[in-house]
Amino acid sequence: MFRGLLVALVAMAITGIASAQENTTLKFRGGIGVIPVTGVAASGAVNLNVVRGVNPAGPWRIADLNANVTADGQIRVKGRGLLLAAGNGIGTNAGASVFATLFCGPAASATAHSSNRVALDADGDFAIDELLSPALTDACSTPVLLIRNGANGVWFAAGIPELK
Repeated sequence: MFRGLLVALVAMAITGIASAQENTTLKFRGGIGVIPVTGVAASGAVNLNVVRGVNPAGPWRIADLNANVTADGQIRVKGRGLLLAAGNGIGTNAGASVFATLFCGPAASATAHSSNRVALDADGDFAIDELLSPALTDACSTPVLLIRNGANGVWFAAGIPELK
């Protein structure tokens, strides 16, 4: 009887883990710190690194980023070492707070789904665990995940999508 109960409990645990993993629809592994300028035109005009209509911050770097988004819009992000990469405040968090925005759809018509703000730790670490707003209603095609400044919305870092 004990052996049967043990087998049933193990089977339930495996089923629960499998269903939790199946619910994760998007994964991002690794991050790219913002490079604010993509080039300079012959006229001297600077080309900003605008992504999905969001302007870049000055140079920031990120040591690591992992994010999971479920079909119902639950987002879990763990970031490490999001710090200024230029200027007199280099190597600090500049007292910033951040939020995550998931863009779904083509660049010209993408829908933005955002989290609330969280403060950066002194070493640039942060964690987000909440529902995106507005809620996801469809599958997210061509996903782009940006980590943005809580004060003015410019982007600091982007998640690297994990390809299946």
